[in-house]
Amino acid sequence: MEPDQVGRDPLTGSLETVSQIASTNTELLARVGRGDLPFEGNWLVADRQSAGRGRAGRVWNDGFGNFMGSTVAWLRAGDPPAPTLSLVAGVAVIRALHDVCGLLSGAILKWPNDVLVRGAKLAGILLERQGDCIVVGIGVNLVLAPEVEGRETVSLASLGHAVSRDSFAFALSAQWRSALECWHRGEWPSLREDWLAYAHRKGTLLSVRDPSGGAIMGGFAGLTPDGAALLHLADGQRRAIHAGDIELVGE
Repeated sequence: MEPDQVGRDPLTGSLETVSQIASTNTELLARVGRGDLPFEGNWLVADRQSAGRGRAGRVWNDGFGNFMGSTVAWLRAGDPPAPTLSLVAGVAVIRALHDVCGLLSGAILKWPNDVLVRGAKLAGILLERQGDCIVVGIGVNLVLAPEVEGRETVSLASLGHAVSRDSFAFALSAQWRSALECWHRGEWPSLREDWLAYAHRKGTLLSVRDPSGGAIMGGFAGLTPDGAALLHLADGQRRAIHAGDIELVGE
């Protein structure tokens, strides 16, 4: 696979674009596996993906003009817990959306990796690990809202925002680079507060289906230091959710 174009911004790194690929995440994982190690701050961005995916193996069909890209974070000694990078990526995405839209009314972060606008999914994040490398894949519906089984979706265009893929890519690259540098410096507690400021409100009723298939319902009570979602259960207990599908039941 040869890149179609490489754009470079001195503050944000490089954007390598390809016309079509199975999955930008899969390609970066393959590069890591063969020792072709990507640099932090560099992005692989596709015009089309034929095998894009989300969490839990869900298919994420592409839409030409949408943002579909991946980058990496390399884990270092003393870094915060690796799972918190999903939340850091969410902060970068929503900041980039506000950059290109002025202010995106109704946009919130949903734990652990979605951006919603009035309940509909606008963007998703998928992290995959290989050794000390975390590949961060991000999809944002700029012009089209792909069909996702069991999910309502929305695009920026349908909300009245005309944003080009490359404009968003450079905005996201800058925000991710800034957030990742803060994370490496140990500023996760501050990023955690930023995530909470963008997220569904505390007390929002959430339904969680854990990996074993069990269901839990409770009010959102914040985040643990390692980025797990805290639920306040009906019996007064608090439970940390480290993995599982979460649905917003009500605020």
